[in-house]
Amino acid sequence: MRILTVTTSFPKFEGDTTAPFIESITRELASRGHELTVVLPARSDLRPAPIEGVRFRPYRYAPAASLEVFGYAEALRADVALRGTTYAVLPLAVLSGLRALGKELRGQSYDVVHAHWVVPSGAMAALALGSSGPPLVVSLHGSDVFLAEKSVLARLGVRRAFRTAARVTACSRDLSERSLPLGARAAPEVIPYGVASEVFRPNPAGGRQLRQELWLSPHAFVLFAAGRLVHKKGFEGLLDATGELRGRGRSVELVIAGKGDLEEALTRRAEELGISSHVKLVGNVDRNALPRYFAMADAVVVPSVRDSAGNVDGLPNVLLEAMASAKAIVATDVAGIPEALRSGEEGLLVSENDPAGIAGAVEELIRSEELRTRLGRAARKRVESDLSWKIAGEKFESVLRSVAEARRP
Repeated sequence: MRILTVTTSFPKFEGDTTAPFIESITRELASRGHELTVVLPARSDLRPAPIEGVRFRPYRYAPAASLEVFGYAEALRADVALRGTTYAVLPLAVLSGLRALGKELRGQSYDVVHAHWVVPSGAMAALALGSSGPPLVVSLHGSDVFLAEKSVLARLGVRRAFRTAARVTACSRDLSERSLPLGARAAPEVIPYGVASEVFRPNPAGGRQLRQELWLSPHAFVLFAAGRLVHKKGFEGLLDATGELRGRGRSVELVIAGKGDLEEALTRRAEELGISSHVKLVGNVDRNALPRYFAMADAVVVPSVRDSAGNVDGLPNVLLEAMASAKAIVATDVAGIPEALRSGEEGLLVSENDPAGIAGAVEELIRSEELRTRLGRAARKRVESDLSWKIAGEKFESVLRSVAEARRP
């Protein structure tokens, strides 16, 4: 198949952690012999890693680098509201994207168009296709559904995309169900993300070395969390849980990888809790270095929440990466998390916004090395059997092929 992919996010360069699942889906489809063209916003730092069978078609819209806020997790402030500059550049970005899509559709013959995020990508693809052209498949990832729930303008775009789309997919059952009131004609097919289990895997030696490099106490119980520093990741509650554990006399150290709008607020919170010397905010970690961070941890915490604006993760990549790394995991029972990780089998689930619950689950792991080992092994096994990119790639390929073949004369 010849696939025209439309997205607003993609890893900007080798090792970048922006939307790695989009790159993984693209690579998996290309590895199956399909030809892909990826239409995406241009950035001054955009240098995506080459992928055989994939052509990148960036479109320029911003007159200055300071205005490059369309996509790449830049449009939302702390993931709860659009930035003012996003409103300013949105018309330019949409018009530029439509122009690029129009040129591709006129100049090339595609079997199917695959749009990631129903807004803006799905809406843009629907407008560019009009009443003709190849069929459209839309994939929901989380923030797109949140925006549609909050914005009348976004809902108009969503409805247009759903009317045009031949098929819709979602990375979690939660997103699938939430799309129905927004105009989806049927419940989107749930295709969970995968994980590269050959990259994220147990690595005790690498973990020990990183603990030394980070000057972590050899006797400490190390917790690791990763993600953009925004409200829906739940890191405020994780800091509170760490403070509670330290107050109980537990020698716990917390390492958080990621950057975002809440960095200063999280630093202040750690200081107020009196745990700043036991918390390391290490900033963005190169994706190629992330496996060592999982290996370094005694347990991984994924404290996702539905934030005050209603935004929530679809299916956090960090959860799957921790599972592949055979780590004991404490996670919150929200969105797609319980679909991938069953409490008591592959990890421990607690309620969202419950620091005491997180602290209690971590303490349970501290007390039992046997429990940590059993949960980690089961998590790794679950990834190998159900959550590989090979399995996800087969499902995406099946959806794309079905609509492409249905449209052929």
